[in-house]
Amino acid sequence: MPDTVLVILILGGIGVLCGILIFVVNRVLPKEPGSLKKAQEILENLPNMNCGACGFPGCFAYAQALAEDKNTFFSNTCATVMQQEDMLHKLEEILDIKMDPSVIDKKAVVKCFGNSKPAGRYNGIKTCRSASKIAGGSRVCPYGCLGYGDCVRVCPNGAIYIDPENKVAVVDPGKCNGCGLCVKECPRHLIELVPSNTNIIFRCSYEAPRNIPNRPKCDLGCLGCKKCFKVCENGAILWNEEKAMPEFDMSKCVMCGKCIEVCPHNRLIALSNITKKQDPCTPDSKESVVSQKEESKTPEKQNDIILQ
Repeated sequence: MPDTVLVILILGGIGVLCGILIFVVNRVLPKEPGSLKKAQEILENLPNMNCGACGFPGCFAYAQALAEDKNTFFSNTCATVMQQEDMLHKLEEILDIKMDPSVIDKKAVVKCFGNSKPAGRYNGIKTCRSASKIAGGSRVCPYGCLGYGDCVRVCPNGAIYIDPENKVAVVDPGKCNGCGLCVKECPRHLIELVPSNTNIIFRCSYEAPRNIPNRPKCDLGCLGCKKCFKVCENGAILWNEEKAMPEFDMSKCVMCGKCIEVCPHNRLIALSNITKKQDPCTPDSKESVVSQKEESKTPEKQNDIILQ
C-alpha cells in the first residue's frame, strides 16, 4: 500500500511540474505571429499549384512574402490569380490593394515561325536544351525553335503545342495565363511575354544582318525588306539597323493591318490569329507559293553530320 501511494504522489508531482512548465512556457514564449495567420488566409486564396512562376518556391512561400509586404504582388504577380476574378477580388480585400488585370495580364508568344531544316541527323537527347548545345543546334537556323517541346512540358495550362509541320512551338493565347515558365525554359530565348492587348506578333528571330555561312535563315525568314517599316503611318514600327529587322512600339499601333498585308513572307500576324493555320506567303505572292511547292518535290541531299 505505501508503495502505491508513493507511485501516485510521484506521478502527481510530475503532472503538476509539467503543468507549471507549460504555463511558464506559454507566458514566456512569443505568440504566433500575426503574419503567419495572414499568410494562411492568403494561401487559401491562391491557386496552390506550386509552379514557382511567381519567383517563390511554392504558394505558401509566396503567401508569407505577401503577408510581410503586399507590394510583392506587383513585383511578383501570380498570373493564375490575374485570370481568376473571384480569387483576385478576395486577395485585394485581404491585402488592401487594387489591381487592374488589363495592365499586368500578359501572354507568351514564340518569336519564330519554324520551317528551318535539320542540320543533320540528331541522335542526342530529345530536348531543346540538349540539342542547342551541340554544333549550334540541331537545325540550320541558329536562332530558330528546335521543336523538342521543353516549353510544352513546363506549361501548367496545356497552352503550348508543337506544330507538326513546321516543328515549332505555338502558344494558344486563349489558354495562356502569362505565368512565364516557358520563357525561363527556352534555351534560345525565343519566347516573350507581351501584354494581352498586343496587336502584332513578329515571328522571326534571325538576328544576324546577313546569313551566317552554313547557318542561313529559313526560306520564310524575314527578308529585311523594310516594307512593314515603310508602310506604317503611325511610327509603331522601328527599324533596327544592327539586326536588320523591325521592332515595335505597341502603344502607337492602331492595328490597321497594313504591315501584315505587305510582308512577303507573312512573318507578321495578329495575336488573335496565332493558332490559325497560315499560308506560307501572303495572297499576293502566289508565284512564291508555287515555287516552294515545286522545290519541296525535289529531294535534297541531307547533311551527313551526325549530331549526338
